[in-house]
Amino acid sequence: MTNLGPEPLDPVSAAWNTVASYDSYEEAQAAVDRLSDEKFPVENIDIVGSGLRLVEHVTGRLTKGMAAAGGAASGAWFGLFIGLLVGLFTPGPAWLGLLLGGVLIGAVWGAVFGFVGHAATGGRRDFSSVRSLAATRYDVIARGGQAERARAILHGSRPAVSG
Repeated sequence: MTNLGPEPLDPVSAAWNTVASYDSYEEAQAAVDRLSDEKFPVENIDIVGSGLRLVEHVTGRLTKGMAAAGGAASGAWFGLFIGLLVGLFTPGPAWLGLLLGGVLIGAVWGAVFGFVGHAATGGRRDFSSVRSLAATRYDVIARGGQAERARAILHGSRPAVSG
């Protein structure tokens, strides 16, 4: 549901000069895009999410082996980075050995730390997940005395000319 009315929803919205409120970020983004298309100074616009909640999407089961594999991958990247840094100061073909050694040592230590870290949880978190923040409402806010003009553009009427 979209509220394009000029009346603010609460005192905070009034202080922020709320232009419009939307249920999704995409709607708020489309409103700012419309303002931009109408040559509105969008550098005076903010999109403010409120009613935040944490959303955790469970992506699958996490075993000790999977934790070790993830740790090995992370460790290998870190080892590659360290090998490249040390290799910068190594003349001749020895830098390739440093690179491979860094990757292998990093992978081994990463796997150990991944395995031990997961085992230390004692089975309290045997799943992998991705966390994100989501808002229940997105307010388009105008600064610099531009709220009325922005509302007029979004309502499709002629904005008042300000001096």
